[in-house]
Amino acid sequence: MKSVLITGCSSGIGVAAARALHARGWRVFATARKPADVERLNAEGLESLVLDLDDSASIRAAVTEILARTGGRLDALFNNGGFGQVGAVEDLTRDALRQQFETNLFGWVELTNLVIPAMRKQGYGRIVMNSSVLGYAAFAYRGAYNAVKFAVEGLTDTLRQELSGTGIRVVLIEPGPIVSRFRENCLPHFEKHIDWRNSVHRARYEGQLARLRTPGPAAPFTLGPEAVVDKLLHALESPFPQARYPVTVPAVAFGWLKRFLSTRMMDWVLMRASGGGKR
Repeated sequence: MKSVLITGCSSGIGVAAARALHARGWRVFATARKPADVERLNAEGLESLVLDLDDSASIRAAVTEILARTGGRLDALFNNGGFGQVGAVEDLTRDALRQQFETNLFGWVELTNLVIPAMRKQGYGRIVMNSSVLGYAAFAYRGAYNAVKFAVEGLTDTLRQELSGTGIRVVLIEPGPIVSRFRENCLPHFEKHIDWRNSVHRARYEGQLARLRTPGPAAPFTLGPEAVVDKLLHALESPFPQARYPVTVPAVAFGWLKRFLSTRMMDWVLMRASGGGKR
């Protein structure tokens, strides 16, 4: 039975991936930050553990426990856990940026580096990074999230080269708009870190707050998490996985447009697509 460690399984893409892989016969280690979510996932029949990407001790403890259960083997890692920090660049504090990178990048790298030795020893493995269309097409008022996803893309490309010939395949999934609790999870971070009432961007923030508090899809071409899971299955099970899997029409379109449009034209397209920061 193949084994996979997935982060961010409390909701959305993470839990959808865990359920789908479990149904296909994978041994799924579905991790989450909150003990209540871990209990719920265990009750579903998944092997769930606490893993807090902001806490090195938590990451080490989870990996140690998983490798103990599998006899030191792990077939795949799906780095998925994280959140989005919304706000204009001029309103971002050092603490806001630090927290965004701690969770969405530093935790991922630390976890990845802990499982690579086991994959090297067994001579194979799959490492899949759940990036974003915003890892190559930046939207206004998403500076922190753009930056961390651009960094994920760069580190993943580097890791793919460095692990060439080891039997470990490294893959990026790049979703566009997906149905999830992403906006709901953005809200507390926005309220904590952005002094929006005293910002020159207050008018736009008021529109963004309304969007963050409104349930349902917020952008055209939004797909369910199963669209990402379909690409993940190919990335994990195909003998020849692609290096990149864009998901949704915007992710594919922006990838092509960036190849052919000037920077100025691409900025215009992205500003139109984001509603000038209103979406």
